[in-house]
Amino acid sequence: MQVAVLCVLGLVALGAALPQQYTDRFDNINIDEVLHSPRLLKAYINCVLEQGKCTNEGRELKSHIREALENQCAKCTDTQRKGTRTVIGHLINEDPSSWNQLVAKYDPDRKYVIKYENELRKIAV
Repeated sequence: MQVAVLCVLGLVALGAALPQQYTDRFDNINIDEVLHSPRLLKAYINCVLEQGKCTNEGRELKSHIREALENQCAKCTDTQRKGTRTVIGHLINEDPSSWNQLVAKYDPDRKYVIKYENELRKIAV
């Protein structure tokens, strides 16, 4: 009995130590559609900058931005990782004003974004 309890506790501890993934509930959003619609893109940017209303997707995104930036999207699904690279690349190359506002809010000391900027600058998006 004690061995079984120890095994269960060990599995619980192991599960708690492993990073959980963010919800994949919004992984089906068409990133390209958002990036090529100035109205949609501005709405998402305003949401995460707390300058406008948020959709459910926007609230979910906003709630994880800082953590995902700090841990290189460790809890992201593959779809989220790919989408994040696409969005960051687009903002760096096509909308630097919005990118700079997001950096000022979520990484003012530029501890994390420099890696993304170097890697994604001028990559075809």
